[in-house]
Amino acid sequence: MLTGEELQKALPKTPARELAETIPARKIASGKVREIYDLGENVLLVATDRISAFDVVLPGGIPGRGIILTQLSHFWFEQTKRIAPNHILPDEQKILSQTLSLGRDSQLRSMAVRKLKPLAIECVVRGYLTGSGWSSYQQDRSVCGIALPTGLQQASQLPEPIFTPTTKAAEGHDMPVTPAEATAIVGQDVFDEVKRISLELYRFGSELAKKAGIILADTKFEFGQDENGQLYLIDEVLTPDSSRYWDAAEYRVGASPASYDKQIIRDYLETVDGWNKAAPGPQLPEEIVSKAQSRYLEVYSKLVATAG
Repeated sequence: MLTGEELQKALPKTPARELAETIPARKIASGKVREIYDLGENVLLVATDRISAFDVVLPGGIPGRGIILTQLSHFWFEQTKRIAPNHILPDEQKILSQTLSLGRDSQLRSMAVRKLKPLAIECVVRGYLTGSGWSSYQQDRSVCGIALPTGLQQASQLPEPIFTPTTKAAEGHDMPVTPAEATAIVGQDVFDEVKRISLELYRFGSELAKKAGIILADTKFEFGQDENGQLYLIDEVLTPDSSRYWDAAEYRVGASPASYDKQIIRDYLETVDGWNKAAPGPQLPEEIVSKAQSRYLEVYSKLVATAG
């Protein structure tokens, strides 16, 4: 595992919106951030440095963002493998370096993983009342059908973390569902198991983050199944893009602290006159790009150093 300083030295000077080298495999999908390649029984996930906000992929990107997110996912997959098996292949490094002969940059932004069937829900765990959860609570003192105590404020820590799954939309936004609705989608046994694992993963991640001076406010996990129904933790895990991390020193009940994610970019875009949040997006100033990269590096460095 690279230290924050080592990772920073490995980052490209300009964003890799497209891959600099030809991947010797068939591309089967291209998302907002990732390129996905078929490896026969397995799959190669490669994270570019593209960045999206308000569902729009912006021009340019954040240099090394794909590397930072991939390496942080690798870190968490290793840390949490006792809690849940994950989709990383045991011989991943051999596949990347020898079978595919990828260069250093592509290796750092790639994951060689099992080919699995993703569940049709995303597994969200909330430990604090913020974002859409806070909006829902203000309406009827509940979040995704889960009743909460009265008197909570924005950013209040919940008495216990809650499991609030969402749909997994191919396009647009994921939508919250009640436990009963999620159960109808995946079945009772699978729902119970992913709820148990997700809550345990959140508690583990929260404790490690706390040692680093970081609050894990909420996060989402994704799971896939093999042909035998075995569940695996997939996609990315506990990254700033899938989680809401706060600096513990800035935390105050009653206001939502700045998070270690794309908030710097969203805040800037809100100030751009004439942009209607539709493609094409505006070019990001170098200052905003640099600040965003620094925030990603900061949370990576703090988390990895704590576990070190």
